[in-house]
Amino acid sequence: MNDQTYDVFVIGGGINGCGIARDAAGRGLSVCLAEMGDLAGATSSASTKLFHGGLRYLEFFEFGLVRHALAERETLLRAMPHISWPMRFVLPLSRDMRFDSETPTSRILTAIMPWMKGRRPDWLIRMGLFLYDHLGGRKILPGTSTLRLQGTPEGKGLKPKFAKAFEYSDCWVEDARLVVLNARDAQARGATILTRTRVISATREGDLWRVTVEREGVRSDHLARALVNAGGPWVADIVRNVARQNSSENVRLVRGSHILTRRLFDHDKCYFFQGSDGRIIFAIPYETDFTLIGTTDQEHHGDATEAVCTPEERDYLIRFINDYLADPISAEDVVWTYSGVRPLYDDGAKSATAATRDYVLSLDDAGAPMLNVFGGKITTYRKLAEDALAKIAPFFPKAGGVWTAGVPLPGGEFPVDGVARLVADLRATYPFLTERWALRLVRAYGTEAAQIMGDAQSAEDLGRDFGATLTKAELRWLMTREYAQVAEDVVWRRSKLGLRLSAAQIAAIDAWMRTERQANAAE
Repeated sequence: MNDQTYDVFVIGGGINGCGIARDAAGRGLSVCLAEMGDLAGATSSASTKLFHGGLRYLEFFEFGLVRHALAERETLLRAMPHISWPMRFVLPLSRDMRFDSETPTSRILTAIMPWMKGRRPDWLIRMGLFLYDHLGGRKILPGTSTLRLQGTPEGKGLKPKFAKAFEYSDCWVEDARLVVLNARDAQARGATILTRTRVISATREGDLWRVTVEREGVRSDHLARALVNAGGPWVADIVRNVARQNSSENVRLVRGSHILTRRLFDHDKCYFFQGSDGRIIFAIPYETDFTLIGTTDQEHHGDATEAVCTPEERDYLIRFINDYLADPISAEDVVWTYSGVRPLYDDGAKSATAATRDYVLSLDDAGAPMLNVFGGKITTYRKLAEDALAKIAPFFPKAGGVWTAGVPLPGGEFPVDGVARLVADLRATYPFLTERWALRLVRAYGTEAAQIMGDAQSAEDLGRDFGATLTKAELRWLMTREYAQVAEDVVWRRSKLGLRLSAAQIAAIDAWMRTERQANAAE
């Protein structure tokens, strides 16, 4: 039995759980978070990795969701300029494009202008982009412009029929690092973060929750005044089978799959491609040498941890993008795939694509309070955390007020446009760093990159080189400061170095980390 009674116990170490833990800890509440695997081990490391308003959600009249998401983009940019940065998106246009779409907008357009059935006219898209530019109070990001594609880098690689495009702004984010940095900041503010710790049961005992957890076969109990269920795809299972509460609310599990190819375009802009089925996909510059293509929207049945990009989804994404590419790709061009399960609130929508991306916070206060988090998207995680604390704050009258807007995450204490200066300063202090190596460190750790380097005078001073510029000094940082325990945590979540490392190199990393854990346990 843990002898501390926490104010808040959070189940789930994805972006919503870690965001809530950080917000609560910063208000002076005592917090414990338990995650059954690694932080961001499921949905939160398998997103399309964008802070975006959700342009297509305008067709479903989700103006509130889009407005909140757009406003959040710049708030988040200022707080994490190392792991998030602006991107320009190119939306190619063609008069012969037709769409099989059943959105509210398409139905209204068809009713008023039946000859427009199956089309998204340019003026309609431009109207949507006008709203996109103005709904969220944009200050940093540039607005929409019109591009003539012929003879431009943006047009190179596309079929000749795409002569015109609109260009607008959204933002990139390193999703798994976002989760880890929120957990680190929560811990720095007093929270307890338990990874690879499964919650077995949660039971009300008077005004408290007794939460039983299991870690490495050992069970222990924790007491808390409030319980937050941020279990993502498992939120409904936690309600019914862990807390044993009755609820009619549920999640709709939707699988989003992505494919990775060699770099397809010679510029750093993204593409927003419209499909004949009414859906859209993105083609995004990824890890310098690759293009990320996704995502799908498929109903998912079964364990969320077993989600994979199926051959059918892979081929769907290939056919989709080949409608645009001058030089088509094939399955042989796919170098990696990943898939995640989005736990959307079940609002009864006909299709996965039409299901709301907004979140629902359900408070059960029949005794010690339990807050269940349904749905949500990565862009609105900070706002979701604020709204979650607003729900449970009445139970903690001494808790502080809202505080997270504009407060930087670890390593993010520099201007939005300060990455180049930070890279230059890092290379000046450590001349042995290449430009690419220094940029990777700054994009991962921001101002903390110099702490990893320490007083090193050469690359050899950083210890063993595990490949792809990953050194013993960085691995030790990831284990002692960022909760990494096995190689997968490092090469597929804290970074994407798995794209550049061989199986033998990854095995060597895993073996070294295992030895390091054993040595630390023996001390």
